[in-house]
Amino acid sequence: MRRGLLQGSAFSVSSTGARPIQDSTKRPPRVNRQIRISPVRVIGADGSQLGIMEVDVALAQAVEQGLDLVEVAAAARPPVVRIMDFGKFKFEQAKQARIAKKKQHVIHLKEVKYRPGIDDHDFETKTRHARRFLEEGNKVKVTLMFRGRQIAHPELGRQVVDRVAQELTDLAKIESAPSMEGKSMTMILAPK
Repeated sequence: MRRGLLQGSAFSVSSTGARPIQDSTKRPPRVNRQIRISPVRVIGADGSQLGIMEVDVALAQAVEQGLDLVEVAAAARPPVVRIMDFGKFKFEQAKQARIAKKKQHVIHLKEVKYRPGIDDHDFETKTRHARRFLEEGNKVKVTLMFRGRQIAHPELGRQVVDRVAQELTDLAKIESAPSMEGKSMTMILAPK
């Protein structure tokens, strides 16, 4: 048997010590002494092209200006580095991410459940809840649940679901038409 393979199992596993492949897009950029590939294309703090030079020379220029040398494009040949304040750069990125998250609106799917023989008052209350969910910008899943022998008369359930859609036509559109799923009928309404 070859050296490095485990014995006694249905699968052979090599123990060569190889590291798993990492996704380079999720890795933070290399800064200052972490940049090892030389020569590099250098971009100045003002955005001007400083040309291709050795890493040590570029790092000396960055230190002279009181800034950091940050790898911008590692895949390029030669790699592109930029002279910038890395702490300020990270702060600005975090700030942009916070602003983007604040402006983001997540649409939730709220569910309102009905029964085929629902009373008028109960129907109005549940429909009022669905209206509020739609006004908040959420989608509403209207579920009509059948019990026992009620499943023999799906047309009664269809009337209730159509009535809900009719009540909410002013602020909702039907995203998915009523359909039977087991012992329930579902329909999804989305805000206009």
